[in-house]
Amino acid sequence: RRGEKQFLRARFSSVTGPDITRALANLVDPNLNEARSVDARQELDLKVGVAFTRFQTRYFQGKYGNLDASLVSYGPCQTPTLGFCVDRHVAITTFSPQPFWTIVPSISGTRFEWERGRVFEHEAGMLFEHIVASAKNAHVLSVTQKEGSKPRPLPLNTVDLMKVCSSQLKIGPHYAMQLAERLYIHGHISYPRTESTVYPEHFDLVGTLKIQRNSSLWGDYVDSLLQKGIQPPKKGHDAGDHPPITPMDLVQPNDVGADEWRVYEYICRHFIATVSPDSKFYKTKVMIDIGGETFKASGKRIISPGFTLIMPWLSQKDE
Repeated sequence: RRGEKQFLRARFSSVTGPDITRALANLVDPNLNEARSVDARQELDLKVGVAFTRFQTRYFQGKYGNLDASLVSYGPCQTPTLGFCVDRHVAITTFSPQPFWTIVPSISGTRFEWERGRVFEHEAGMLFEHIVASAKNAHVLSVTQKEGSKPRPLPLNTVDLMKVCSSQLKIGPHYAMQLAERLYIHGHISYPRTESTVYPEHFDLVGTLKIQRNSSLWGDYVDSLLQKGIQPPKKGHDAGDHPPITPMDLVQPNDVGADEWRVYEYICRHFIATVSPDSKFYKTKVMIDIGGETFKASGKRIISPGFTLIMPWLSQKDE
């Protein structure tokens, strides 16, 4: 109506030039239902958090001497996650190992795996060992060969980045997130807090990859990949929040701090791997019989290393 102000919304999920330009060129009316759902979520988070915080605080007061029970806060996301950690801790601490016996014959340097797997009674293990050791020959039952592949990784989300930082880079999750956010603020990577492992339909994969062709470390690989043609990233989970974590510009090792570089390098290599070919190999499986017991052995021969050229720590060897 006359005199009223009109408000339009720009819809984009990644802070990149093409996405923002596309959003500004296609402004839409605000969605009232979406706005109300955000209000409802905020109110629910507040009420649930307050109620459970009060319950936990009163419940734990005076029960544990080393617990500061003046306030035991409840987070709708963090507390259930803590529950998973506690369950896993209990499973580890209460695990009771059991002794077992297995038979591993070796023929010309090749170790074979027992089809039965293992037995948990010593007498049974000794009996099977005697049967196999008494046999004079091993008979080949079958030899099969087929082509296999090691798939390229899914696009990177926050959880997987934190896992890699902790297990491979030896960087704690809290510090790793600080590094990622610093890279994001300076425009080096996309928003680092995302659950999605699938790219939006109009995401410019080729344009993002071209940015990396001048890298002194992987530029040659990127050039070769662009000439041969990229592979479409594997479809993962679309959480509807933000695109997967992706490099947004070219950074050299001396442009950022040492730890920031390590995180940035991994994000770059992971992104390049997602549009690289799978690693392919031939797998050979041999089944043999010794004294009536079946054993198996398998080996592989690499045909094409694929994405492991850019992620060499995941490379496979001939076996």
